[in-house]
Amino acid sequence: MLLFDLINDPPVQNLPMADLWRFLPIGYFFTILIETPILVFGLSPKVTLRQKLLCGIWLTACTYPIVVLVLPAVFFDSSRFWYLTVAEIFAPVAECALFWLAFRGKGELASADWIRSLAAIVIANLASFGFGEIMNNKGWFGLF
Repeated sequence: MLLFDLINDPPVQNLPMADLWRFLPIGYFFTILIETPILVFGLSPKVTLRQKLLCGIWLTACTYPIVVLVLPAVFFDSSRFWYLTVAEIFAPVAECALFWLAFRGKGELASADWIRSLAAIVIANLASFGFGEIMNNKGWFGLF
């Protein structure tokens, strides 16, 4: 028996795709509202304010549809624990990779800048995850 077999976690609510599509713009708006200020203050000072604001919008735009639309379908009738584990690892890793792809060739960022920027991306994702869990616990969105 695995340790995770002992977790009595309810399965992911399997909402109709129409509900997930309806939630997508709402969740995206709140996610960029939370993550963008963290990126503005957390990304390297060598990244311009305009670039930081665009990162707040773009990075989430690349990962959020996968977290909200694709992964719930993949984890249909699975434990919410596994869905959240995969989603909350996928999002920051993918966003860090996208950030690296966007800024790697410019030669402007030193090692400390990279560490600071990638840490800011992870922290921003953790903050939006925490906010989402509070919203879920309170039932404010009524979808998850």
